[in-house]
Amino acid sequence: MRRVRAVFLWFLGLLWIFPVLIFLILASYVVPAERYDPIIKKLARGLLFIMGIRLTVEGLENVDPNQTYLYMANHISLLDVPLFQAVIPQLVRGVEAEEQFNWPIFGWAIRRAGNIPINRKDVHAAIPSANEAAKRLREGLSMIILPEGGRTLTGKMKPFKKLPFHLAKEGGVPIVPIGVSGLYPILKKGEWIIQPGMVTVRFGEPISPDIIRELPISELRDRVRKEIEGLIDSP
Repeated sequence: MRRVRAVFLWFLGLLWIFPVLIFLILASYVVPAERYDPIIKKLARGLLFIMGIRLTVEGLENVDPNQTYLYMANHISLLDVPLFQAVIPQLVRGVEAEEQFNWPIFGWAIRRAGNIPINRKDVHAAIPSANEAAKRLREGLSMIILPEGGRTLTGKMKPFKKLPFHLAKEGGVPIVPIGVSGLYPILKKGEWIIQPGMVTVRFGEPISPDIIRELPISELRDRVRKEIEGLIDSP
């Protein structure tokens, strides 16, 4: 029964997502992202709903939609992309694994949207991507990066990479920590069975640019990790 339900949910999800991606691609050629992004957010929420995910979002009072932020969150699932698109209350673009940009239709869509590919296996090759993300932040575009550099295999956070915190120092904007709870049992890495359930997303208080500048990279990394951990429900 679980397999039958999972096949049905994937069918519904794919039936929903492909027109959305085509819409995003076409819209990106004719109107600014600020115009079509609210529609994409609603469609992303619709995708999560039809795949059996019920969302609770907390801490939005910590986010000013008119402020530029660097969002950082725990990395759980393939569903992270539509999840963050659905819940972040402003135009935001992501730093994503470069192999995803080669996926049919999806890769074209995220490239047209303005997301930035990054090489997760080679730190030196990843530096230009981090520099581009910092440039976008300085120009006033909020960004999201997942500092684990890959999805969790156990439900617990992996060690954080240092490069996202170099990016944070170069970007000069507040960091907003985000904690996601409940998504791991719904869709784990390496599995295709979807278990519908509740997901809670919590936005923490922003970490100011002054603190970001003052702290050494390792201390900033540890502080952000601790804050994200504090936003996640205990198993």
